[in-house]
Amino acid sequence: MRAISCSSRRVRFLLVLAALGGLVACAGSSPSAPGSVGPRLYVSDETGTEVVVIDPAGRRIVQRIAVGKRPRGIRVSRDGTQLFVALSGSPIGGPGIDESKLPPADRAADGIGVIDLASGAVVRKYQSGPDPEAFAISADGKMLFVSNEDTSEMSALDLDSGSVKAHVNVGVEPEGVTVGPDGRTVYVACEGSNEVVAIDTRTFQVLAHLETGARPRSVAFTKDGSTGFVTNENSGVLTVFDAAARKVTGTIQIPRRPASPTPPRPMGQVLSPDGLRLFVSLGRAKGIAIIDTEQRTVAGTIDDVGDRPWGVAISADGRELYTANGPSGDVSVVDVASGKTAARIKIGGSPWGVVVAAPR
Repeated sequence: MRAISCSSRRVRFLLVLAALGGLVACAGSSPSAPGSVGPRLYVSDETGTEVVVIDPAGRRIVQRIAVGKRPRGIRVSRDGTQLFVALSGSPIGGPGIDESKLPPADRAADGIGVIDLASGAVVRKYQSGPDPEAFAISADGKMLFVSNEDTSEMSALDLDSGSVKAHVNVGVEPEGVTVGPDGRTVYVACEGSNEVVAIDTRTFQVLAHLETGARPRSVAFTKDGSTGFVTNENSGVLTVFDAAARKVTGTIQIPRRPASPTPPRPMGQVLSPDGLRLFVSLGRAKGIAIIDTEQRTVAGTIDDVGDRPWGVAISADGRELYTANGPSGDVSVVDVASGKTAARIKIGGSPWGVVVAAPR
């Protein structure tokens, strides 16, 4: 009996030590600590059929989720529980491509895939009009506004019913879609007609056509929602507009850097958490421009980020930027303070969009 009692006391002692060790480990843990679960990057691969999940702290791929053909636009739901991704059965073309020689489109592949972030599983696919490329989520999280590139339309998709409530004719080759901070207006960048179309999110009436530079790609706003910025790939400028008046107020020319292989090609953009800086991916120029949102000037450039960075995201603390680099098949992790690329994570394929999501 005595031996059993000593053994029991030792077991209890070891359990207490383990518990204390666990408490110490928990107290010292952080999202970037080894073995912990921190924020994840979700990257759409346009030439593949997957969304690739990356642990940015560990600089590693943690999952590949099969979603369907040609995933491009990608966003996290308003409540943070789901990921939406635009899927398209249209063949990849591009400037100067004779589309009559491309294979026929697979319209059955078109739609918006839905991934449950807790399980990492695809749980639904919505029909959303032909060739969806990008989309925005309504302020209440109940609707998606989708650009249908092949038909020059924006589709308003009701997530509760799963039906398209409206098709709105916009400009040629609509791409980037952004809901204004007030939630009342959605803006669609139309690269083929060099304009942004403003649409009422309740009535689906066109409110304005804003003339932009050549090949507008995306729209972003200042934190107070008063000023909008449009990236124009082929003219190397940002168009600036007054959101309340829906009037263009100026442009910001991004200069060519000596280290750049080409002139700047503004594409994706993301606002810093404090709202003072706008980070703009520069495509084939392989860099990121830093825009002072108050002065509306170029505050700096981060060079040699990756091959044609397109999609761009930022960490919650604003310390890191992430770019999807299509031709090189990788994702860059950029340290904002130093202006240097800290890592390039190879995923293969052609990364198109990237978003950051908190763990569920």
